[in-house]
Amino acid sequence: MSHYDIYAIGNALVDTEYEVTDAQLEAAGVAKRHMTLIDAERRTELLKHVHSVKSHRTGGGSAGNTVVALAQLGGQAFYSCRVTDDELGEFYTQDLVAHGVATNLTHTKPASGQTGICMVMVTPDAERSMSTFLGSTAELDESALHPASIVKAKIYYMEGYLAASPTGLAAAIKGRAIAKEAGVALATTLSDMSMINYCRAGLDAMVGNMTTGTLDYLFANEEEAQVWCGTNDMTQICQQLGQQARVVCITRSAKGSLILEGGQQTEVPAVQVKALDTNGAGDMFAGAFLYAVTHGHSHAQAAQLANLCAARVVSQYGNRLSQSVMDELKTSFATDL
Repeated sequence: MSHYDIYAIGNALVDTEYEVTDAQLEAAGVAKRHMTLIDAERRTELLKHVHSVKSHRTGGGSAGNTVVALAQLGGQAFYSCRVTDDELGEFYTQDLVAHGVATNLTHTKPASGQTGICMVMVTPDAERSMSTFLGSTAELDESALHPASIVKAKIYYMEGYLAASPTGLAAAIKGRAIAKEAGVALATTLSDMSMINYCRAGLDAMVGNMTTGTLDYLFANEEEAQVWCGTNDMTQICQQLGQQARVVCITRSAKGSLILEGGQQTEVPAVQVKALDTNGAGDMFAGAFLYAVTHGHSHAQAAQLANLCAARVVSQYGNRLSQSVMDELKTSFATDL
């Protein structure tokens, strides 16, 4: 019997979010709507641009957001990641523990260094532009894996951003092999267009092939799917992605989500809201979707819950929802079934 609904591996990042104007974003030289990796010097420079802007700090990292969402809905999750022995590392570890997420961080003593951070600048059109200083998470490696927990999971989930880290990618792929041998379902997300453009080989390894096995679940937003497939033609996109995973979830903002499975397409309408901040929307979708499918719901029903949760998170500032809101959404979903 599975002990975890999901075992995930990904970056441990503390998110600091700033509400800025387009002019401020341009002045800071930040690429809009994308994730850009930065070094310590660039981080210091960006901090000068936002020193007078009110900020909000939360636990982050794409897969970190996903496992927390799943845990808030009542699922069981394990997260492999890397932090250091600084204040941010302690903050991140305790955030996972507080949400009931099991992690390798409670089993090993963190090394010295700087825990990774993500500076998220949100403009009035709700778009999030991320500048990520990986810090210690750039050194995530196979020592973060907990094989005994991988084989006890229903789904093994890899964060696509790990394609940018040679050691992190190697760890994700080793965990993938362990999961596949144990019959654990495989899942990943394309994460960001920058990963597709610059780290395609790593993402290809996560997605898999005829030799290593293809995915059970693949997550991407519409723009990522277009870049991945090299076309804007949705028919071609569906044909191509449908060959790379048993189930494909394409999120399409206000147009809802599209579920591909067995050559069939299911459109699941979005919950209409006024978007304030898109940070964490895709992570939330994946967490809610995977919670639902590991608790007996159909893929269409899972997408309904995922759309509901993603809509709520974009209607506020911040990448996470409170436990009370998640409880409310879960109740609303159960009532509508």
